[in-house]
Parts: sequence; C-alpha cells; structure tokens
Amino acid sequence: MPSREVYVAGPLGFSAPGRHYLDTILLPALQSAGFAPLNPWEDPDAAAMLKAADALAPGVERHRAFERANGAIGERNARLIRACTAVLAVLDGSDVDSGTASEIGYAAAYHRPVVGIRSDLRLAGDNEAAVVNLQVVYFIAESGGRIVASLEDALATLRAVVPERPS
Repeated sequence: MPSREVYVAGPLGFSAPGRHYLDTILLPALQSAGFAPLNPWEDPDAAAMLKAADALAPGVERHRAFERANGAIGERNARLIRACTAVLAVLDGSDVDSGTASEIGYAAAYHRPVVGIRSDLRLAGDNEAAVVNLQVVYFIAESGGRIVASLEDALATLRAVVPERPS
C-alpha cells in the first residue's frame, strides 16, 4: 500500500503565530485531504534535550549538550524525509528559511516531490523568473513538484504527485 506521508518543512515552529497556523490550519488541512503529516516540530525528545541543554551553565557541558540535541534533531528530520512520500515546504519570508532550503535539497536528492507554498507578496528571488532563490526553485522543479501560492493549490498538487491508497 503506497504511503501518503507528507513531511512538513518550514520555520512555522519558531513563533507563536506560526505554530498556531501549523496546528490549526496546515496540519488539519493535510489530514482532511487524506495525508499523514510528518511534523518535525512534534518531537518531545528534542524539546526535552534542548530544555536540558539550555538549563546548563555556559561552558563545555552546555555546548556538548546542544551538539547532542542538534545532532538528534537533524538525524530525526533526515529520517522523516527519507520515510515520506512528499514534502510540503513553507517558503514565506523575506528569504526561504535556511533549514527549509536544506530539507528541500535533501528531499530532492532522495527523489521526494516537493510542493512549495509561497503566499508572501514580497519578491524574494534572484530575478523575475525565480519566485525565491533560484536553487530552491530548481530543486523543487527537479523533484517533480512545484511552487504554488495557496494551501488549496498545494493540496491539489500533492494529490497529483502522491498516489492514492488502493481501496
């Protein structure tokens, strides 16, 4: 049975408004459309590791604790990308978030189609032919995905690139 798991890439977990949009609009929309979201922000182990590291006094042990947490978070996200069928990437902002850009490149290398949502009205590309950084545009196109301007268009594009489960 084909998977319908979609990794959600983007900086939404860094702010309260972003988390609100992620939790109340984006993730429920994916679920309603028949996809199983893989949300990198839902990792209680990572949150606990970061909190424990942050509680340490500045110094070598604190630095090592953050290194361990960072490695665990990066490894988990890479594993989720390898396990998914497609990636939904939030591209809003004055520039594409660097972590999101990395996840897009990683997904493209593993032949996972990437659908990017760019609802931001600001110009962020290298020229008028690139809505965002030209390398991000290239990797999304190379993956078999595309950049769209709305969540509704993103869901429609995901339906086109992710196979339906057999009945």
